[in-house]
Amino acid sequence: MAKSTYISTNLTTDQISMLRDLDEHEILYFSLEDISDRLGKPLPNINELVENLHHKGLLDRVEKGMYTRPHYHDPYVLGSFISRGGVLGYWSALHHHGLTERFPNKVFIKTTLRKRNTEIFGTKVQYVTVHPRKMLGTVWVGFGDKKYPLTDVEATLLDCFDQLRYAGDWPDLIRAFKRAEIDADKLINYASVYQNTAVIKRMGYLAELTERKDLRLFVGFALSQVKAKYSLFEPGGPDEGSFNNRWKLRLNISEEDILSIIQSPY
Repeated sequence: MAKSTYISTNLTTDQISMLRDLDEHEILYFSLEDISDRLGKPLPNINELVENLHHKGLLDRVEKGMYTRPHYHDPYVLGSFISRGGVLGYWSALHHHGLTERFPNKVFIKTTLRKRNTEIFGTKVQYVTVHPRKMLGTVWVGFGDKKYPLTDVEATLLDCFDQLRYAGDWPDLIRAFKRAEIDADKLINYASVYQNTAVIKRMGYLAELTERKDLRLFVGFALSQVKAKYSLFEPGGPDEGSFNNRWKLRLNISEEDILSIIQSPY
């Protein structure tokens, strides 16, 4: 709070008016930059007005310049809002889509902007910065100010295979791929944009190994992307195991173990 900010003892007419406006417009959170536009009228001395309401416990501060109504602390909504265009992704989206029962210990937000990881009212939020071309497959959940964006199933899986460290663990991701309902055309389109051959090979191999008939088109596409260089099946795993010439993958997890992982609930 700036030293020059005047804090009134009681609610002033302007402070009461702003609270009424927030209620009438059903605004649960806002930034100092956009609140005048959202209310459709200028708000003189907005900094002092908001600081007073925050001081009186009638607004909570998410971060500098970002505020929420008391007790509205949804980290999915607020995490994406303060990142200005970020979407719920990776392990968080995987869990949202019901593809893993393992609950992430933080909220993962995918964004094109660099932003420091933060904590929103006790919940850790990790921001993962990606190239703008990888910001695809966004869907929306909820209504009004409780609405937030997240990656669809196909983009979520591709993101998780692309950056495993934000996806939980490898066995859980393998199981998620097996149980997911996937649109083959959409997955092909997304994979073409990502341009990560190793990821495409791993997903194509899994689709073929698990006999995903719905992904025949994707398997054909993935095979067309295979190049001479071998990749490890489990990224970051040991450089050992048999070589699969068809997919140019080194199976540092045997096919028997892969199938066992898929059949295991955890």
